[in-house]
Amino acid sequence: MSGSIAQAFAHNFLGQSPRWYKATIVGFLILNAVVLFTIGPVAAGWLLVIEFIFTLAMALKCYPLMPGGLLLIEALLLKMTTPQALYDELLHNFPVILLLMFMVAGIYFMKDLLLFLFSRLLLGVRSKAILALMFCFLSAFLSAFLDALTVTAVIISAAVGFYSVYHRVASGNDPRKDSEFADDQHLPSRHHDDLNQFRAFLRSLLMHGAVGTALGGVCTLVGEPQNLLIGHEMGWHFGEFFQKVAPVSLPVLAAGLVTCVLLEKLRWFGYGTLLPDNVRAVLANYAAEDNAKRTPRQTAALLVQGAAALILIGCLAFHLAEVGLIGLMVIVLITAFTGITDEHRLGSAFKDAMPFTALLVVFFAVVAVIHDQHLFVPLIEWVLALPMDQQPGMLFIANGLLSAISDNVFVATIYITEVKQAFLAGHMTREHFETLAIAINTGTNLPSVATPNGQAAFLFLLTSAIAPLVRLSYGRMVWMAVPYTVVMGLLGWYAVSYWL
Repeated sequence: MSGSIAQAFAHNFLGQSPRWYKATIVGFLILNAVVLFTIGPVAAGWLLVIEFIFTLAMALKCYPLMPGGLLLIEALLLKMTTPQALYDELLHNFPVILLLMFMVAGIYFMKDLLLFLFSRLLLGVRSKAILALMFCFLSAFLSAFLDALTVTAVIISAAVGFYSVYHRVASGNDPRKDSEFADDQHLPSRHHDDLNQFRAFLRSLLMHGAVGTALGGVCTLVGEPQNLLIGHEMGWHFGEFFQKVAPVSLPVLAAGLVTCVLLEKLRWFGYGTLLPDNVRAVLANYAAEDNAKRTPRQTAALLVQGAAALILIGCLAFHLAEVGLIGLMVIVLITAFTGITDEHRLGSAFKDAMPFTALLVVFFAVVAVIHDQHLFVPLIEWVLALPMDQQPGMLFIANGLLSAISDNVFVATIYITEVKQAFLAGHMTREHFETLAIAINTGTNLPSVATPNGQAAFLFLLTSAIAPLVRLSYGRMVWMAVPYTVVMGLLGWYAVSYWL
């Protein structure tokens, strides 16, 4: 009896994950305590960061919330951070959590409109290079004024819509009725090649869009949370911020768009896959039937969603309220005027965002460990001890490296605080202070595209519903981001070092 219970516990632990993965997580939990009590908290802190990145990399084996959560529960028990420090970190990042709770759900209720608009774009543009450029540029433009997570949620919602339509049709189901589209078991073998090619097609568009959010987000005061933080510390308004970072942000934006086109033309790093003709035919037929059968009620619902989208863009552009509260308003407006009144349909909108929201809490616990154990302090002190002409370039590199494994806002907060203290102490001029502030801002925004945990939009994409459908793993995201990381990182470093 005891043996069967033990086997049951072993089987239940992390569910269907491979045995080697379960053993690895158990090994991590044991190793952390050993390292903490033998080597010290700094070594244990860095080990924890590496282990958490491992759980993200293995997201397709097991959702990172469970193994990552176990690691962070242990960190709290070992007093590597405290519940109060975690709470303070969450309080500081509450706007992001609020955004995920309500804005992603708001986008869910606009999925019919998004599928309508993006299907015209997808079917109307035959050139993959031009289509990719449009995805990248529109994501960059929108992210300069809206939140990158909101823009990413829009792209994900459209991609899930396309995928579900084709998968249901190929499986012999009605594309307008809810049915399982994550399982290929009932998909005829003749459709497998087209589906795999369609997955590669969607992967490339999703990555171009995600990179676009970073290209545009660095340009303006409202593009990223750390931009607002740095702009506030420097006393820069919207126009002044744009002008200050333009020598770095605009050349990088142009280079990023050129890289997008070249990747599609050269078909490197997993890009360049075309939309299969059979898939195009299915989507075109679906769009034509949808137009022909659209009822007055459905047309009215599309008009309501369009009006809500315009209100959303206006409120976000003028920052009339926190992004999450605007998302809640969108939910209320669309559901109230499109006949959605039951709790079940309302609850369905929140199921995609809540797992990532919980994961983000675990991520902020990692940030709390980094903060409490002062893991980044030696690197900060080393950079500020360099000769002044070397500081901007090295600050860009240091911010990029740390942002690739930690929270951008956290890294920017630490660096801008240390640099401002040095300025107030009279160790540098105002001009040099501004140069370092630009280096911090661009460093946290540009090279951090190297890993999914470097950008919140990337992490959201990795853990979203579309990632397993199109086989977008952590490793594949890193590989597909390599050319962008090299171009954006090198050009950004050169601009910070020699053009400011």
